[in-house]
Amino acid sequence: MPQGLTTKGAATRQRVIEGAAALLRRRGPGVSLDEVRAQTRTSKSQLFHYFPEGRRHLLLAVAQHEADQVIAEQQPYLDALTSWPAWRAWRDAVVEHYRRQGRQCALSVLIGQLAPDDEQAAAVVTGLLERWRGLLAAGVEAMQQQGLMRADIAAGRAADALLSGLQGGAITLIASGRSEPLEAALDLILDYLRG
Repeated sequence: MPQGLTTKGAATRQRVIEGAAALLRRRGPGVSLDEVRAQTRTSKSQLFHYFPEGRRHLLLAVAQHEADQVIAEQQPYLDALTSWPAWRAWRDAVVEHYRRQGRQCALSVLIGQLAPDDEQAAAVVTGLLERWRGLLAAGVEAMQQQGLMRADIAAGRAADALLSGLQGGAITLIASGRSEPLEAALDLILDYLRG
């Protein structure tokens, strides 16, 4: 719960964040604070109480929420990458998530709306990528210790390849509506790691 907020206040703030995220997914860039207020049934004073810096502050909170959702939507798979069936289940969950999401990626819309040199926005993305990489690397290490994945590749390097393939495939899906490049990237990297 954010500092200084009551339980009710934290719930209202979270409702605003989730409502703004839903709007951004549906409509893309350019969502106004008035639209967020209407969607979340909050007053202007409430909005500025929870997000004193206005739209930028709200967008950063939504970006953090969406980054947290990226990891949450891949659970419990990311915490249990200790067998090939578990890796396959993770791969299938990721592909299904991006298929459902289609061209609507709130995180990429948000990052596009924040200034390119915004250190707080960069920290949200960097934090997400570091958490994601760490979970993938832990799974690779667990497989290597069992002799189920190639041992000649550093776990962090394998995690970087998986993340890059996943993100490249996701961007292609957002641009084209096709999930095949995402599937191909993950399948080829996992086949290579299997040796």
